[in-house]
Amino acid sequence: MAILIYSDGSAKGNPGNGGYGAILKFMGFEKELSQGFRLTTNNRMELMAVIVALEAIKTDKHDVVIYSDSKYVVDSVEKGWVFNWQKKGFKGKKNVDLWKRYLKLHAIYKPKFIWVKGHAGHVENERCDVLAVNAADGKNLLVDKGYEESVK
Repeated sequence: MAILIYSDGSAKGNPGNGGYGAILKFMGFEKELSQGFRLTTNNRMELMAVIVALEAIKTDKHDVVIYSDSKYVVDSVEKGWVFNWQKKGFKGKKNVDLWKRYLKLHAIYKPKFIWVKGHAGHVENERCDVLAVNAADGKNLLVDKGYEESVK
């Protein structure tokens, strides 16, 4: 039995206010996660959704499958790009803080990524989109320090 993660990110203006949404499913249980940020990018929120969902897992005894509509995230992992970026010290790459955070989790869970077409009626992806957009539009937006410090 695998732990299933569905994830999505959103940014208004890209950069702009943004948010992520994620759903974790396991053996009939379901948990939704979301948070908004005052200034960020869509790619950062797509990756943040994956990271936060992996951080919410309490066991390493099950396979993890992640469904995402982000080619950036899915291809970076499934095609091995991020591992090459890591070997080269992430030279010239964006979102290094989040990729380093992801790689620590990847070492534990070794998740399998599956790309899903966004806005195509995939129930969990559509729900994650709603969570991400609502988080981006919400109050109490957090500071995405990794982004804001990179653009100073």
